[in-house]
Amino acid sequence: MQPAPPTFPMKRAMFAAGLLALTSATAPHHLAFQVVDQRGLPLQGAVVEIARPAGDTRPVSFAPHYGMAQRNIAFLPGTLLVPAGTTVAFPNLDTVRHSIYSFSKAGRFQIDLYGRDQTRSHEFTMPGSIALGCHIHDKMRGYIRVTTTPYAAVSDVNGLADIANLPAGAYPVTVWHPLGRGAEGEWHGTLTVAENHPNRITIATR
Repeated sequence: MQPAPPTFPMKRAMFAAGLLALTSATAPHHLAFQVVDQRGLPLQGAVVEIARPAGDTRPVSFAPHYGMAQRNIAFLPGTLLVPAGTTVAFPNLDTVRHSIYSFSKAGRFQIDLYGRDQTRSHEFTMPGSIALGCHIHDKMRGYIRVTTTPYAAVSDVNGLADIANLPAGAYPVTVWHPLGRGAEGEWHGTLTVAENHPNRITIATR
């Protein structure tokens, strides 16, 4: 005697299980990274960049608008991640004037003095890291990281950076931090990254 065919509820459960397995195998995931220094302490403001997979054409975008303000005699945010070709706004929210500049080869520029509630802007076309200063306030430091990959993120106070829409797998990874000991502050490696748990990266700092 042949076994009875599965009932409708059983068929539905089997179909759902198969669909879940297929989705889990093919859908992109959020990949979490934690960047720490040689002492194991988390690094805030590190930029994690993963090279595009072959054939990937996803556009590079991290925010609808890109800006780095001056507030309380500081750059806000301290590290800004932008796609190559982005025009960044620099609104002055302080009561004093600022004059922004950079001598970095990836984006050398200068903005003359401007005052409260005024905004200036500059386009960044070359990938790389750009250190910012103010001619008037020597202690002001800010950083812009220009990238060509959509799979990038800036680490938070716990050293955590979350990158979406990328399947688990092995990828070339670049980590940049202003205190990084590598050339141009960069660390390079190849990591096999997995979902649902932080992929820990240790870089040497000055």
